[in-house]
Amino acid sequence: MSKKGNNAVIGVLGAGAAAVVIVARILYNKTVVRPKEVSQDIIDEFADPKKMKVYMAELEPVYEWMDQQTFEHIYITADDGIKLHAMYLPAGEDQGKLAIIHHGFTSKAEDGLFHIKAFYDMGYDVLALDLRAHGKSEGQYVGFGILDRFDTRCWIRYVRERFGRNRKIILHGISMGATTSLMALGSPEVRQEISAVIADCAFTSPDAIFSHVMKKDYHLPAFPFMAVYNKMTKSNAGYRADEYSTLKALAENDSIPVLIIHGNEDKFVPVWMAEQNYEACRTEKELLIVEGGGHGSSAFENPELYIKTEKEFLSRVGGLS
Repeated sequence: MSKKGNNAVIGVLGAGAAAVVIVARILYNKTVVRPKEVSQDIIDEFADPKKMKVYMAELEPVYEWMDQQTFEHIYITADDGIKLHAMYLPAGEDQGKLAIIHHGFTSKAEDGLFHIKAFYDMGYDVLALDLRAHGKSEGQYVGFGILDRFDTRCWIRYVRERFGRNRKIILHGISMGATTSLMALGSPEVRQEISAVIADCAFTSPDAIFSHVMKKDYHLPAFPFMAVYNKMTKSNAGYRADEYSTLKALAENDSIPVLIIHGNEDKFVPVWMAEQNYEACRTEKELLIVEGGGHGSSAFENPELYIKTEKEFLSRVGGLS
């Protein structure tokens, strides 16, 4: 090949490499850097606008109930030094059980009002977390479960230090929060301290969900974009999106019962990820697919079925309902 031809090839390759870096940087800025507001992408994937209007109208009594509650604001320090925040609401009568609630990406603790009230009504003390880089918690980088699972361990330590052995602890999460709850099962310390996990629309790993979204929405392959993205994430946030997964955690879980919930109309996290999580779980387990449920909206689509399933599951696995 001539020198001119070589230069042309080099130019094309250079332009291609630059394009890969640009796309990876856009994805990185959109997902890893602390979000300034609720992601419009997530809003668009949540449910169709007509359904959302209905959901919001039906949630008005829950909003009113939330406004009447007095939450204790708690701050602890994560293993890596950042300050974490949570809202604590004790049940009216001490029944010796506590639910730790994890929200989704770009959300915050109080956005889980439906689940806060549902567990409160079941007699649970509720600890609703602001995940790192969200709400009142510190952090420049989103953890997508890979970092947050260690923060959950810190919150469990806090509960034990404050209440001793007098609380049966369950974990509940939505989307990224559900992924966090499942990933936390990889810790032997967490497994020793909790009684059950409820995971609603969890993805299997950040690498898997971003690869899926790139292919579905942008018609781009995972490689080489995710490889560059992972280098950026490791360099800045301290982790790779492919270094851990719910599947690994569930394979290590040898004792904790798991309820997996997913809407069959979830346009963001595919239902097959729920099925993979269910198959990977080696302990007592249940899978609920909610007809008509969008991403994170199964509880709003069919609240009666959702709460009934939670109650029956928790009752079956240890009298926790």
